[in-house]
Amino acid sequence: MFDEIRFNKIDRLPKYVFAVVNELKMAERRAGADVIDFSMGNPDGPAFEPVIEKLVESAKKPHTHGYSASKGIYKLRLAICNWYLKKYDVVLDPESEAVATMGSKEGYVHLVQAITNPGDVAIVPDPTYPIHSYAFILAGGNVEKMELTYNEQNYEVDEDKFIEDLEHALKNSVPKPKYLVVNFPHNPTTATVTLDFYKRLIEIAKRERFYIISDIAYADITFDGYKTPSILQVEGAKDVAVESFTLSKSYNMAGWRVGFIVGNPKLVGALQKIKSWLDYGMFTPIQVAATVALDEHTDLVEEKVITKYKRRRDVMIEAFANAGWELGTPNSSMFIWGKIPEIARDMGSLEFSKELLLKAQVAVSPGIGFGKYGDEYVRIALIENEKRIRQAAKNIKQFLSDLKKQKEAQ
Repeated sequence: MFDEIRFNKIDRLPKYVFAVVNELKMAERRAGADVIDFSMGNPDGPAFEPVIEKLVESAKKPHTHGYSASKGIYKLRLAICNWYLKKYDVVLDPESEAVATMGSKEGYVHLVQAITNPGDVAIVPDPTYPIHSYAFILAGGNVEKMELTYNEQNYEVDEDKFIEDLEHALKNSVPKPKYLVVNFPHNPTTATVTLDFYKRLIEIAKRERFYIISDIAYADITFDGYKTPSILQVEGAKDVAVESFTLSKSYNMAGWRVGFIVGNPKLVGALQKIKSWLDYGMFTPIQVAATVALDEHTDLVEEKVITKYKRRRDVMIEAFANAGWELGTPNSSMFIWGKIPEIARDMGSLEFSKELLLKAQVAVSPGIGFGKYGDEYVRIALIENEKRIRQAAKNIKQFLSDLKKQKEAQ
């Protein structure tokens, strides 16, 4: 009898591809293997010491242990707005245009739940971070996929092609799309855009009457002179757009779960309202520490985080090239989106990832997990130190050599 009961929302979710690699990785480690893990964007360093000290100081105060504000304490929302003012020269109202969230993922999912009617259509570029699509599916909406085109050497988005494909999707989708999701620097591809790109998007959004949800989780982590623009820098952007950010990556606060969504008051208000029903906000000392991080310690992002990822990026590109795996050079993010070496490309990304783990003891994320246009790629997170990266390259060199001999023998 109970076997006949269906959970329709869950049934719409496929098996989580990354779980396959993760289960294999755990099995290898239990068997004693030394797995070099590039599979998850989980920062390997601690939060900044002054931020930790503020957390401890606040946690020792008895009054900070009660329920907090679901939309975030006022000082944190003010710090969020000041961060935008300093970084982007964007003025925001902490009451109506900002909400603190438990990481950007929670905020994004609850925003989508709040604003999606059954059957609403969202345009989401492919490949994509999975929740960008599946939040709409869980909310009863539908997703129109659009291939993301970018330069495979420097990962710059082909902005003209993006606009052309967007116009095509808007014209041919039934019902007409209500939302567009953009995520630059992009996860997984690390692709980037210019401010002019956002100007063109805002113009189209106002003409075609749809909202834009911009995710800039990796905005701080940029290299070689590139600086991430914000869609809110565009005049009139707040009429049609919201933007999300997280302290997880650039502040090494992934486990703290602190993020925010800002912009259009109607969408922000919808998120504030649904959160008032669903939660009582983050632990207050975490919010106090996050306030201090945004207000006082943005300089440590460059000193302790960006320089580390750039160094690892450069070491990986050189070491993997020597191993026979040529990678492009991203100018942002904590990942490299690597095209599978030609000799192994026919495997597809999932099988390649499994073989790389089993035979080279190197874990990466299969590109198919991010969408059908990702199947010739894997995402490699820069979360191991330089020594481990070089060891991974040695293992990969042997793996590719053995694979070549195997194919030649067939």
